[in-house]
Amino acid sequence: MNANRQAMPIAQSANGAVRDHLAPVFAQYPLDIVHAEGVWLITRDGRRILDLYGGHAVAALGYGHPGWTRALTAQAESCNFQSNAVPMEVRTRAAARLVRFAGPGFDTVFFVNSGAEANENALKMAFAMTKRTHVAAVEHGFHGRTAAAGALTWGAMQKWYGFPRAPFDVSFIPRRDSPAIAQHVTEKTVAVIVEPVQGVGGAFDMGAEFLEALRRRCTDVGAQLIFDEVQCGVGRTGYPFAADMYGVTPDMITTAKALGNGFPCAALLMSPQVAAAVKLDALGTTFGGGPMACAAIEAVIEAIESEGLLDRVQRVAAYIRETCIVGPVIGHQGAGFLTGLRTARPAKEVHAALLNRNILAGTSSDPNVLRLLPPYVLEKQHVDLLRDALGGIKP
Repeated sequence: MNANRQAMPIAQSANGAVRDHLAPVFAQYPLDIVHAEGVWLITRDGRRILDLYGGHAVAALGYGHPGWTRALTAQAESCNFQSNAVPMEVRTRAAARLVRFAGPGFDTVFFVNSGAEANENALKMAFAMTKRTHVAAVEHGFHGRTAAAGALTWGAMQKWYGFPRAPFDVSFIPRRDSPAIAQHVTEKTVAVIVEPVQGVGGAFDMGAEFLEALRRRCTDVGAQLIFDEVQCGVGRTGYPFAADMYGVTPDMITTAKALGNGFPCAALLMSPQVAAAVKLDALGTTFGGGPMACAAIEAVIEAIESEGLLDRVQRVAAYIRETCIVGPVIGHQGAGFLTGLRTARPAKEVHAALLNRNILAGTSSDPNVLRLLPPYVLEKQHVDLLRDALGGIKP
């Protein structure tokens, strides 16, 4: 490295404040994390923070999981990367494992890098199957910050979309409003995209009735039904996917976040009908399906299945709902470890009060919903800490 570059001082802004060269686009918590283990974050000054946020629903296995760590270490030592132009056994194994985990209805996987990218490719497949021009989404949903996914994200056009126009016609269906579906899903509709349990929207579960109505209408008009399970998938509801929990089978599922337990990866799961429309070179990715990502995916699913984590998520989530309606919390919504605690006072105030008590939770676009996205290894004793902390906060 150039000696002058080594000696370069830390940059300062015009007012003299130290800056770190990162684009200033993220609001950040006042935490300096230097280590993590299980469900605990350890700060530089020695605080132990109970993590009920999971890195925004990513740390499914918590921190330092031995099986996940061994899998990544072994793959790094074996072969850290090759492109999709080279067949790799670990990629084939990961796809087969994910298809088995998802259950009936899906037989093909396209690996990518992020939830937004998975949604972009799901939409691309839907358009490849028809010449229509309209896509329907659901109010308050979040699907990503890229061109197509962002166009289907509630409020993006008014806040941050940034592109001059959407790439297709868009309309939004009110949440749980089954009678309104026919107005938005017509013979002009290519696809409907929906989070079965919304994340950013406040841990809001759509319910079986609404999702079944979407399935019927899509079948009737020949539109593709896409479940965006980027946040609620891969065990977070206590089921492999929320589609399994509700008993509704979409044409495609997109997923990411928990899929890699922190290693960037995502997937588009396709039904046989959708997979039949895939053509050579129709989709592409450089890093998607890389061997390290695939090793992480295998390890995550192995841990979920071998350690009984789906059952634990269901049991401990039920315990949260039974015990944590205390202090400022007046109700709950969502499913599994995508739980929304409805608060009588602004959720951001409850969030701050919990952080002062060494508990990190999340907020949402609903100002009165505190969002819990903990690792699946959370235990009842950790929930007791949350209950006691909430009980000490003024309603």
